[in-house]
Amino acid sequence: MRDDAAAGVGRTDRRVDGVVHVLVSVASDPELDAEAGERAARQLRSEITELDVESVRAVAAGPAPDGAKGTDAVTVGAIVVALSASGGVFTALVETVRDWLGRSDARHRVSVTIDGDTIELERATAAERRELVEAYLRRHTGD
Repeated sequence: MRDDAAAGVGRTDRRVDGVVHVLVSVASDPELDAEAGERAARQLRSEITELDVESVRAVAAGPAPDGAKGTDAVTVGAIVVALSASGGVFTALVETVRDWLGRSDARHRVSVTIDGDTIELERATAAERRELVEAYLRRHTGD
């Protein structure tokens, strides 16, 4: 896995030379403090970097509004994952997000966007998450 940023990536759904860019955004549990939310987002990013992806890079956050005490948890947890358009890596990415959510007691919410299509995953039963993920994967893998 290379952790270098793909130069010139504008839209997260651009497909260039067989590489797809996927936006993964984490909204941490509102009951957690900012530091705990950032730790959770870093843990998910770490798990994603273990996959056979081309690159993982943080989405640059804009300037904080006047008077803001910190960065928005969604911004802190937004990353772009570049992966091969073939080989099942997208499925592995979504499964990693689903498993990460399932292991947490917190109420995190993760959105995954590819080709302008977004799936939002949050605390749900394992069966509900599985059905939602399977439908989403079928739309983007042709299975």
